[in-house]
Amino acid sequence: MRAERAHVPQATSAAKGDDSRRRRRHMPAPPAWTVRIMAWITLLVAWELYGRTTNPILFTYPTAVAKAFWQFVANGELLKAAAPSLQVLFSGLFFAIVIAIPFGVVMARFRFVDNWFDTYIAYLYATPTVALVPVIVLWAGIGIKAKIIIVTLFSVFPVLMNTVQGVKNVDETLLEVARSFKSSEWRIWVDVVIPSAVPFIVTGLRLAVGRALIGTVLAEMYTSITGLGYMITTYANSFQTARMFVPIVFIGTLGVILTSLLNWAERKFAPWKAGAH
Repeated sequence: MRAERAHVPQATSAAKGDDSRRRRRHMPAPPAWTVRIMAWITLLVAWELYGRTTNPILFTYPTAVAKAFWQFVANGELLKAAAPSLQVLFSGLFFAIVIAIPFGVVMARFRFVDNWFDTYIAYLYATPTVALVPVIVLWAGIGIKAKIIIVTLFSVFPVLMNTVQGVKNVDETLLEVARSFKSSEWRIWVDVVIPSAVPFIVTGLRLAVGRALIGTVLAEMYTSITGLGYMITTYANSFQTARMFVPIVFIGTLGVILTSLLNWAERKFAPWKAGAH
C-alpha cells in the first residue's frame, strides 16, 4: 500500500506535465500580420539606435530618412524621379510577361521547341545581364528604349523558366480527362495547362519583380540623368546618405507592394494552392 501511495504523486505530476505540454502545443500562433509588424518595429528600432551612433556620412537612421522623404515629396523631386522609373519598370515587366508565358507554354508542350531553345535559354540565363548592359546601350542608345530592353532581359527568364516547369508538372490525369472529352489543344491550354501552372507562373513573377527593380536602377545609372537610379548615384557621390536612402527605401517598398499583389492574385486565381498552405 505504501508503494502504491508513493507512486500516486509521481503519476499525478506526470499527468500534469503532459497536460501542460499539450496546452502549449495547441496554443494558437499569433496572426501573421502581428508577427510582421513586430519584425519591422524591431528592425527600425535597432536601425535607429545603431544609426545614431555612426558617422552620418557613412550611414543614416530611419527618422533622418523619413525627414528627407517628406522634403522630396513636398518639393516634388521624388515624384519627378519615380515617374520615368515606374514607366520603365512596368514596360519591362509587361514585355517580359508577354514574351515568357506564351513561349514557356509552347516550349513545355512541344519537345522539339524545348530541345531547340533550351541550351540558348540556359546560356543567356547564366550570362550576367549586367555584362550585356554596355552592349545594349551601344545598340539602342541611352534613351528609354535601352532601359526597357535591360529590364525585360532582367525579368524575362524567371517567368519563362517557371512557366516551363509549371506546364511540365501538370497532372497527367487532368490532361487525359480533357482529351477524353475531345478537347482541342488550344482548349487544353486554356482550361487545364495554364490554370494548373498559375502557382509556378506567380512564383516566376515574384522573382521577376525583384530582378526588374534591380534592372531599372542599373539601367538608369548607366543610361540617363533621370530616375531613382540617378537620385541614388547623385546623393551617394555628394555623401548625403539620408537622401540617398529615400529612393532605396521607395524601391524596396514598391517591391513589397507588388509581391503582395501577386500573392493576392495567386489566392484569387489558384485558390486550391492557397488552401494547400
